[in-house]
Amino acid sequence: MVTLSKDQEKALKDILEWFKKDREKMQFVTLGGFAGTGKTTLIAVLRNELSKINKYLKVGFVAYTGKAARVLKTKLREQNIILKGDSVGTIHSLIYSPIINDKDEIIGWQTKEEIEPNLIIIDEASMVDETIWQHLLEYKVPIIAVGDHGQLPPIKGNFNLMQKPHLKLEEIHRQAKKNPIIGLSIEAREQGKVSSGKYSNGVKKFTSSDMDYQESMNEMLENYNPDTLILCGYNTTRRKLNNYIRNVLGFESPNPSSGDRVICLRNNHTKNIFNGMLGTIDHIEKKSKDWYLAEILMDGEDEIYEGFISVEQFNCENSLNFTKKRSKIMEGDLFDFGYALTVHKAQGSQAKKVILFEERFKQMNDDDWKRWLYTAITRAEEELYIFST
Repeated sequence: MVTLSKDQEKALKDILEWFKKDREKMQFVTLGGFAGTGKTTLIAVLRNELSKINKYLKVGFVAYTGKAARVLKTKLREQNIILKGDSVGTIHSLIYSPIINDKDEIIGWQTKEEIEPNLIIIDEASMVDETIWQHLLEYKVPIIAVGDHGQLPPIKGNFNLMQKPHLKLEEIHRQAKKNPIIGLSIEAREQGKVSSGKYSNGVKKFTSSDMDYQESMNEMLENYNPDTLILCGYNTTRRKLNNYIRNVLGFESPNPSSGDRVICLRNNHTKNIFNGMLGTIDHIEKKSKDWYLAEILMDGEDEIYEGFISVEQFNCENSLNFTKKRSKIMEGDLFDFGYALTVHKAQGSQAKKVILFEERFKQMNDDDWKRWLYTAITRAEEELYIFST
């Protein structure tokens, strides 16, 4: 039998109350929870309680990307809470259907007229953008949006679903506290620092005075694989790391090639790609001075992305989407090398192994820095190596 913490019990009671009495006049409720507070456990208990209220309830469990949806499905299966009639997938697969031309090619996506679930539960809800959120609301289905309110807000725009959640989980479970990554995330969130030292075989913070600092850094970068996230603060650092790793991996051209890891830098709902999604180039050819035609296997997605991507964006200091050139590059998509990412770009990603270069912007206030460091640390699932710079 699951024992809930006090704030889990309160959140459960409030959500059930909302579902029974208030969901007609208040379509959604947001639940924020720090890492280690038991968000998934609460969702499991909640799903069982909801089945007692309505045994015919169909819950659509959704996440922003295919990779996140698969992680969510694994967690739900472990808790044995996917009941008859429930579904687990991306938000995109739930509410959009493909537009197909006479050659049976997908040329875009449109919202479905209706959906099966009569309750939607969103995981990692801080990643949901305003367009998708408005489309979700149009179905008039009650929504429970779950996310981590300790993370950084979205980079651009004013929309942030997790800015002020209706309900909060902030009590870290005793078992979670034993996890060194959770422990460091608490230190980062509360104090804005991580002390140097070895916390376990797979969790360590290096300082430049450590004898093995440079050797360990080089060895880790040279052993890069797609299960690794390399994170930093500055775009200049990101570019240097990307070029270093590409050189180690044997890419001779500075231009993107088949096998290169890339990151999407702008949402394109008709192509089912979103800012921050990672992938691997399957095929690429230059079509003009401004555009490549590329096929990209996006992580966790079933369909291969195919489209025109900007030549100029690769190795560019910033996203062209936020420059004066925006109007000239609207007919294609924006990708860059994705071996190293800024923490802002990694908000929707997690990896078994994270290598973090701790870089603080001069203009960051203490609260922003705490969120930056906390967000970076909580990208790690099993191993975390921090290098102070």
